[in-house]
Amino acid sequence: MAERRPRPRLREGPPGLWDRPALLGAIADVLLVLGSAGLAYAAVLAALRLPLFPLRELVVVTPMKQVTGNQIAYAARSSLAGNFFTVDLDRVRSSFEKLPWVRHAEVRRRWPGVLELEVEEHRAAAYWRVVDAGDTRLVGEFGEVFVAASNAKLPVFSGPEGSAPLLLERYREFNRAVAPLGRTLDGLALSPRLAWQIKLDDGMVIELGHDEAKAPVAERLARFVGVYAQAVERFGQRVAVADLRYPNGFALRPAQGS
Repeated sequence: MAERRPRPRLREGPPGLWDRPALLGAIADVLLVLGSAGLAYAAVLAALRLPLFPLRELVVVTPMKQVTGNQIAYAARSSLAGNFFTVDLDRVRSSFEKLPWVRHAEVRRRWPGVLELEVEEHRAAAYWRVVDAGDTRLVGEFGEVFVAASNAKLPVFSGPEGSAPLLLERYREFNRAVAPLGRTLDGLALSPRLAWQIKLDDGMVIELGHDEAKAPVAERLARFVGVYAQAVERFGQRVAVADLRYPNGFALRPAQGS
């Protein structure tokens, strides 16, 4: 009599992944979509890197007084890479903003193959003398200190680091104050202890001292300007230094040889 073999047991529990054809089909569809998207993205990148969209021209759309064509060409050579679509506009803009006299730059694409460059130049208001370093920089009309070469006749500022905007503001105020004398400011200095000194275009130095609540430097300067003509007539000599560091008066020092 033949031996009866035991029947195989059926697997108990939930069906596995391979026993769920609908789920497998869904996963396959997702993988197909992702694969197609990846291939399409790679194809687009490859097409953009082909020499099909070259940069043909850089157009400067603003007139420039200080920045030269050679400087623009140098910045362009060092930053322009890729084609019309892949060029890094932020990198290009940053390269132009590193040039002397450039305060701000804007770069934009113009189809087909053109980059437009818009440059805002600094307008120098004064020289900035760095006492510790012994070099001279420039102060823009908005108070920024920048490095550039200039032969223009400008007043000379000196003061603590970061004080250039304040000096520019006070320069304009003091310059208006001395206008009745027929003079302009040739220099303005703020000491580390915040004492003011101005130099007029005739060489006279005016020591203003600290700006105090009871005796503001603006009031002392206005009072001095109002009586200067009479004081010089009585003094009878050319004035080298006027010391206004007194609450109710001033002292005059004659120039040598006068």
